[in-house]
Amino acid sequence: MSSRPRAAWPLVAVFTAGYLASYLLPTVVGRLAVYLGLSTAQAGLVGSALLLSSATAGFTLAGRVERYGPRRPARIGLVLAAAGYGCAALAGSVPLVVTGVVIGGLGSGTATAVAAAGIAAQRDPHRTSSLGLLSVSATAGVLYLTIPHLGGGHRLPFASIALVALFVWPATARLGGASPGGSAAPAAGRLPHRRPGLVLAGGMLVWSMAQNALWGVSGRIGVAQAGLSEVTVGAVFAAALGAGLLGVLGAGLLGARLGRAVPIGLGTVIIAASIVLSSSAGSLGPFASGEILWNAVYPVVLSYLIGLAASLDVRGRWAVLAGSASSVGVACGPVLGSVLSEQAGYPVMGLVLGAVTLLVAAPVTAVALHTGGRTLLPGSVRRRGGAPAALLAVTTGAMPGAVPELGAPEQAVTEISPPALRRGRPVRTAFRTAGPSGGPGQSNAYASTSAR
Repeated sequence: MSSRPRAAWPLVAVFTAGYLASYLLPTVVGRLAVYLGLSTAQAGLVGSALLLSSATAGFTLAGRVERYGPRRPARIGLVLAAAGYGCAALAGSVPLVVTGVVIGGLGSGTATAVAAAGIAAQRDPHRTSSLGLLSVSATAGVLYLTIPHLGGGHRLPFASIALVALFVWPATARLGGASPGGSAAPAAGRLPHRRPGLVLAGGMLVWSMAQNALWGVSGRIGVAQAGLSEVTVGAVFAAALGAGLLGVLGAGLLGARLGRAVPIGLGTVIIAASIVLSSSAGSLGPFASGEILWNAVYPVVLSYLIGLAASLDVRGRWAVLAGSASSVGVACGPVLGSVLSEQAGYPVMGLVLGAVTLLVAAPVTAVALHTGGRTLLPGSVRRRGGAPAALLAVTTGAMPGAVPELGAPEQAVTEISPPALRRGRPVRTAFRTAGPSGGPGQSNAYASTSAR
């Protein structure tokens, strides 16, 4: 990525196109089951194939985006998404739909990897990730409100994702091209913060799995256990999505005022309680309260997790790897929720998922608490008119001791008044060789120079 951070809105647009498929997964899976004659488990496997394909693209591109430049892989990803989901929308047979879903998933994962790498290079990764989540939440909300009234079977959700990918295409013109070194530019390098990064990636995998295990069976909990109609359950989900938008706005306004550890730790505890409340609900009140509270806090914690992963590596490798691990968890979540609910019932499933969520909160919060990452706050050392010096050090491969470490506090700079002038020229005697002064109690403040 370029050492000078670019405008955030093209990254937000690409982020939206990449994440939209996972946000629309419930309606995609539901319509596949209804209109293609698949069982719930078979439709869930198709959704899992989409997300696993997306995660595969993310793992493949980790650390390679800057080699090719963000523009080319972003355009390839959007083309794959538009072509894959478009074919799935036009196909009427299950094998063709699955093929289109896998191709579209590769496109979604590629676009998400580019966006994650670009977000990591921003001065404020958390703010950019919050904007991305706000954009994809709003887009998904509009589609959730309109798709049920338009019919279209399984075709409409896939067509919507493909059209969004096409609409985002013009934004890629504002992304950077390949680095001057081309494919010879170094892309390997040592991955920084390996242990915290692995803990974070593993924690996000389990965390996402627990969230989507509940999300995959929330509709059945509302209908079968709480005794609600499908219309009422849909209204609850719409209200929950609106709460999610408010949560993302709140996360953007809060920013880094409380750091990352407090929102991640406290938010995960609230999520665990919401999971238990929603899964044990026997009426509208507890079910709606659990779902709305859960969806309000979930994107807040997710935005801080994305920002934390981005802060571990300015080249975005941990952001891509952690995001791909999260996609794997999202893909496996519905299967886990179905198995637990069938074997032990919804309330026990909620207790298990809540306990797992609390267990994950401890190591992930520890990473946020003890890993400084890249703060990029006003105290960072900055080059005049450009990016922080620590950012330049990582992106240009400078020697370890040449510049301050990432997140280092600003070093004090003392202003020195210019020497006395004689006829517009410095006085010759005002300049001496650098080093201790010959006079007692005096120090030399000027470097040697020629006064010819």
